This record gives sequence, structure tokens and C-alpha cells, in this order.
Amino acid sequence: MRPSLTIIGLGPGSLSYLTMEAFEAVTTAPQVMVRTLKHPVINELIEKGAKFSSFDHLYETSESFDEVYEAIAEEVYQMALKAPVVYAVPGNPFVAESSVELLMAKAEAAGVEIRIIHGTSFIDAMITTLHKDPVKGLHIVDALNIEQTELTNLIDQVIIQIYDPMVGSNVKLALMEHFPDNYEVIVVRGAGIPGEEKVLHVPLYDLDRCEALDHLASVYVPCMDKDKPHVYAFSELMNIMTRLRDVDGCPWDQEQTHESLKSSMLEEAYEVIDAIEENDPYALEEELGDVLLQVVFHSAIASESGYFSSRDVITGICNKLINRHPHVFGDADVADSDEVLVNWEQIKREEKSHESITEAMRALPKAMPATLRAYKVQKKAAQVGFDWDHIDDAIAKIKEELDEFLEALHANQVEEIEAEMGDLIFSIVNVCRFAKLDPELCLGKTITKFIQRFEFIETSEMSKREGISNLTLEVMDELWNIAKNQRLEQKN
Repeated sequence: MRPSLTIIGLGPGSLSYLTMEAFEAVTTAPQVMVRTLKHPVINELIEKGAKFSSFDHLYETSESFDEVYEAIAEEVYQMALKAPVVYAVPGNPFVAESSVELLMAKAEAAGVEIRIIHGTSFIDAMITTLHKDPVKGLHIVDALNIEQTELTNLIDQVIIQIYDPMVGSNVKLALMEHFPDNYEVIVVRGAGIPGEEKVLHVPLYDLDRCEALDHLASVYVPCMDKDKPHVYAFSELMNIMTRLRDVDGCPWDQEQTHESLKSSMLEEAYEVIDAIEENDPYALEEELGDVLLQVVFHSAIASESGYFSSRDVITGICNKLINRHPHVFGDADVADSDEVLVNWEQIKREEKSHESITEAMRALPKAMPATLRAYKVQKKAAQVGFDWDHIDDAIAKIKEELDEFLEALHANQVEEIEAEMGDLIFSIVNVCRFAKLDPELCLGKTITKFIQRFEFIETSEMSKREGISNLTLEVMDELWNIAKNQRLEQKN
């Protein structure tokens, strides 16, 4: 005889939501395995003659819900291999019921005959209680997986399985990324169950303190009014850009091209670095938004031409991150961050089909700041052993290049002067690499320091009295040293 399994949906919580087929199957079966007895319809069915055995004990001994559902699925599956089994779950078997999903995968693979008896979903009870039409858009979210779920404030959401205040706290924190702290949400407990149903309107910040949070609770989160200030989603940013580029949008935005926006991308990236250097988180937030705008701008232009979209950009970078982190998303092992970087470069060469180190060097963007490009070229050469053994050797090379530069300078050999200066700068960058310093940042800090000291000279009493252009170099040098010493005192 072929093994068989009957899976029944018990509805959201009262006999009125139970189908006649489900009622007959449950009350006539000699024994029904049920995921949990903590369901309001169970007592009513027992009064009608149903007999149940539950898996409630697994909730006490397992460390996670995933473990519980896997254990239930395995036990029911093993039972079904030996004799016909009836397994019942709250609501609809195909709505937020992991144990059924796992069980069916096992049973189908083994050729077990499966019969499904429909159960009314708690969603039916929720929309009836709230008088909401899901056709207009409804996002159903499992509270237990909310950290891995992409939330939105563009459509209504129902968040289920908010078993206790701890789960409620996780839900609250996740929603606060998309909604104001005082945004009103609706907690519905026991939807459709006479004597059990509660509907509470609470501010989001108070969600985890709501008294109605238990195994019968769900939260309805209405979408935000688009006419009021709110936390925007990435899709809304794209919609705004589309509107700006539309025929009746902004003339300036319509005129922009990849070429015209090049300088803006560079400028915004530099402003991000400034905000980081100034340790200003508020400025950093704003400047990162400006960089994101540039990404969206270029994506919109490309999408209009049919080349790629913002979704393609996101998909590309996600695939790249997954592929280049086999020690996280695969089965590779790494000892430390240095080995991560070695693997990264190897995978990168394979992705870009670089057959040689030289090819990888030439692939570096020519628009990149020269010191940064030199730094990266040197790193690639070092990967195959073309490098000094010690930083002292790199420092000696600076001295050698300086002598050659001075020789060309004194001989007034114009072309050689330029070439030797390039060699000298390249050697200095190499020392930066040995010292694990970014030459661009080092030079940037020196420029800032120079401006501050020059400001001291320009705003000094002597400069104001006599005019800075009338000061001798010796006087200015003396003022410079005063500014330098003051800075040292401030550091100490």
C-alpha cells in the first residue's frame, strides 16, 4: 500500500472559518497530529469528538523555530512512511507554515501520496476585521524572518507570527528604518475569533510594549500618505528621477548625459571623503545621498537607452560580492584578511579574464588620481614578487631618484626633469605602500595643514598692518614656525 499523508488547514481560530471538509476529516480521523494545541479551534473540535496529539513539547526543547519545524516535518514524514497520517496546522497550510513546506518536500521526494484539505487563511480574517481590500496591494511579512525581508512603506503590510514582546521589538526596529517612530500601526489579536479578537492602534515606538502580543497576534502597517513627509524607499528615488527626466520634467535633468555628469560624480565622491576626514556623520549622510543620486542618474540614462537599469546595477554588485566572498557564501577557508585580499584579486582577474598582471595594470582607470593609480600598479607587481624586501630599500630608491632629478635639473634637460620627477613621486608612493599609507590622503592632509598655517600668516597682526605681500620671506617663515609650534602644542 502506498504511504499517504493528509494535511489540513484549521483556519484562523473559530469553527465558523473551518471548511466542512476539514471539519469532517478532523472529527472522523482516529488520531490527528497537530503542530500546536495553542489554537482556539482545538477545544471546540475536541468537544466534537476530535482526538489530537501535538508537537508543543518541541517548542520547549529546541533552540529555534527552524529547528522545531524541521523536527516536526521529519517526525510526521517518518510516521507517514509506516501508516496513513493526518497532520493539521492553523490557518491555511500554504500561508506562513514552514513545517508543511518542509514536510511536503520530504514526502514528494519519497513518493508519498499527499492530500490537501483547504483551510481559511488568517489573512481572510484580518482583512475582514480591518475592512481592507488586498487587491490594492498587501505585503505579508513573517516576523521571524523580518531582518532578511525587504520592507516597504509603499503598500500595506501584515506582519505575522509576532509571538512575544521580543519578536515585537525586532519588528519595531526593522519598521523604524522605513517609518517615523510615532507612526500608527494596528495590532490585531485573534482576528475573527469571538471573544478573543482585539484591535489596538499603537504608535510604532510602543509596539513591543503592547499587551496583545502572543501566538494569535499580527500587525497591520498601512502604507504612508505620499503627500506627507516620510521615509523614502529606493524605488521612490528612482521614480523621482524618472519624473525629472520625463518630457514634462526638469529641462536641466533632461539634458544630462553620462559625459556631462562625470565631474559631478568625482566631486561628490571627494565630498564624501571630506566628510569622513572631518568626522562629520551628518555631512557624510548628505554626501552619500549625493553619490547615490549620481548612481541613480546614470542608471536612469542607461535605462532610457535600453542598456541597463538600476536593478541590473544592484544585481551586478550583489553577484560580485557573493562571488568574491567564497569564504562567506561558499565553502572556502581563509586564515585572515590578507588571504581574503589575495583571493579577491585572483577572483577579480578570473572575472575580467586578465591573462597577465600587465593587462590588469592597464585596466586601471586612467582618470584615477595618479598617486592612487601608481599605488595600485605597485601592489599588482608586488603580488608576483616584483618588490623590495624592506621599506629601507624603497627609501634608498627615493634618494637615488632625487639625485637623478637634481642632475637633470642642473643640466637643464627639460624632458629628463619631467621624467625624473615622475620617478621620484613614484618612489615616494612606493614608500607609502610599504608603510600602509594612502598617498592621496597623506597629501590631502598636508594641503589642509598648509592652508591652515598660511591662514595664520595672512591673518597675523603684522600681515594686517603691513600687508602680506610686503612681508619678507624671513618674516613669513617665522610666522609659519609659530603656527607650526601652536599646532604641536594643541596635539600635546
